[in-house]
Amino acid sequence: MTIKFNGDPMVLAGPLTIAALLTQLDLDERRVAVEHNLVIVKRTVYDSLVVNDGDTVEVVNFVGGGSRYQLRTTTAW
Repeated sequence: MTIKFNGDPMVLAGPLTIAALLTQLDLDERRVAVEHNLVIVKRTVYDSLVVNDGDTVEVVNFVGGGSRYQLRTTTAW
């Protein structure tokens, strides 16, 4: 089957749940937001919502890090 994933076609072996798709893509479901056919998906239904042929899935991965302080190193000889 073929879905549209983040705007690009993606071929999958068959229908699978949102949770299975995220696992297949090695994405941590605690760090993403998912939209399925223009509807934001609650995490509570990731295990039951099935992605079918022709569906559209958008996934936004949250990335943390950085600091407002920059580490400076000085070398005194």
